[in-house]
Amino acid sequence: MTSYRLLDIQFEWNGQQQTIWPVMIYDESDVILVDCGYPGFLHFLEEAAERSQFRFDHVTKLLLTHHDVDHVGSAASIKRKYPHIEIAAPALEVPYINGTQKPLRLAQAESTLHELTGEDKIRAEQFIRFLQSVEPVHVNQELHADDSLPWCGGIHVIHTPGHTPGHISLYLPSSKTLIAGDAIVIEHGKLDIANPQYAWDLKEAVRSVERLSAYDISQVVCYHGGLFQGDVKSALHQLIKEYM
Repeated sequence: MTSYRLLDIQFEWNGQQQTIWPVMIYDESDVILVDCGYPGFLHFLEEAAERSQFRFDHVTKLLLTHHDVDHVGSAASIKRKYPHIEIAAPALEVPYINGTQKPLRLAQAESTLHELTGEDKIRAEQFIRFLQSVEPVHVNQELHADDSLPWCGGIHVIHTPGHTPGHISLYLPSSKTLIAGDAIVIEHGKLDIANPQYAWDLKEAVRSVERLSAYDISQVVCYHGGLFQGDVKSALHQLIKEYM
């Protein structure tokens, strides 16, 4: 059975306490980190790994589910300090991650700036500068829909667009575990769509949930929300109904 462990990272953001749950997937050959937090989060990741009895220099690969700042923000600093770590990411998201195209969130924020005034405009300008501060990083391996990765007992790549165009989720068949990225989150103990008001394509996001419902899933790891267990299939179908 594929082994994995959630890294519980708690921090303050915009005056509020928040938590993210990157994941370590591991076996005797590989230790794979899935997503890596905001810029400046490497020390959080190292401390969380140590609490889970991992040495961060034993990480062999970093898998990125999509290009959002809270998922890729520390990728460049990880690669700089641990150059042996190979980075894999969905092919459609690679141009945003490696800096050859402007990230969609940055373009989205810039497109609405002219509509804002006063404090709203100041906050938006600060957010834009923050997005611009994210360092690009080279991606060693592009991932595609239905790729079967041979690492850690097998990892199946699921194309789950909607939150962003190239978003992927990861399925671990041996433990029937879904690593959802931002395809779904946990809100008030229930599965939900991540920030539907900011989704690249909300209808596509719902179709991605439908795609996930076809898998035999016993537990879901949500980057925002942690671990969801129970009747996953029913929870996914209920979520789909809410957005129909």
